[in-house]
Amino acid sequence: MNKKKVALISTGALGVLSVGALSLIGNYFYNLAINPKTSKEAIFGSKKESKETSGETVNEALSWLLCSSNYSDIYVNSSDGLKLHGYKILNNTTTNKWVITVHGYTSKGLEMNNYAKEFYNMGYNVLIPDLRGHGESEGNYIGMGWDDRLDILEWINYILNIDETSTIILHGVSMGAATVCMTSGEELPDNLRAIIADCGYTTVWDQFSHQLKSLYSLPNFPVMNASSVITRFKAGYTLKEASALAQVAKSKTPILYIHGDKDDFVPYKMMDELYNATASEKEKLTVENAAHAKSATTDSELYWSTIKKFLAKHV
Repeated sequence: MNKKKVALISTGALGVLSVGALSLIGNYFYNLAINPKTSKEAIFGSKKESKETSGETVNEALSWLLCSSNYSDIYVNSSDGLKLHGYKILNNTTTNKWVITVHGYTSKGLEMNNYAKEFYNMGYNVLIPDLRGHGESEGNYIGMGWDDRLDILEWINYILNIDETSTIILHGVSMGAATVCMTSGEELPDNLRAIIADCGYTTVWDQFSHQLKSLYSLPNFPVMNASSVITRFKAGYTLKEASALAQVAKSKTPILYIHGDKDDFVPYKMMDELYNATASEKEKLTVENAAHAKSATTDSELYWSTIKKFLAKHV
């Protein structure tokens, strides 16, 4: 066998090995980050920290939602055939104002208990979805806000079917904030008046890249590239196309951004990146000394007074 053939065979063998290695890498990080069945303690270190990425950690046995809100379980079907679950809480007052408040990564609707109660006390009917792959909703992957943006449209339509004169706002924390930002770039009814995005990320690629460096001290290439290919194959979207930045650039809905300046999970700088990219009316609030998803508890008065002033302009 001549040297040229040996070189070609060796190159081919290395290529096969490289593809195999990249496939293993991509599958590993896909299962770690996108598969909802995987324990998130590998990422967050503890169940407590995992829950805190979505906002309030509540004792379900004592939660206002389950014990005092007179909620009802509701369901819609996603555009790709999943049965999605949510909680509907009708206000005691007669009102056509609605809020859809959206939980974060690896969490569920029940974890939005404190936010829901606050909006209810402000006179809103409340709808709290379990995002696909979370809580009681179907789904075998985490949408990271991208597929979820289309699911939010189904929840908006649910409300419009109840009352076509309703006025609706969206509120989200962490991945929930990215979800409502991604929703902002879609064709939305005039009923949707405002969006509140609390500590959302710019793109899934940027967020995972940050965590890859922070938790594993690994560079983007080739891990992110391999993971994106596997995500496209298994979940139907790429990590780069899942972009809140691109969506808010098309937004016609006023957006209030909130972020804690001590957030090292979703970097604080991402708020300005989103704010600067937003085409619609926009405001921003920095909550000093607030870590990730802790703005509402670090300075509750500032958090809710800012939201109330913002909503008074648009609802």
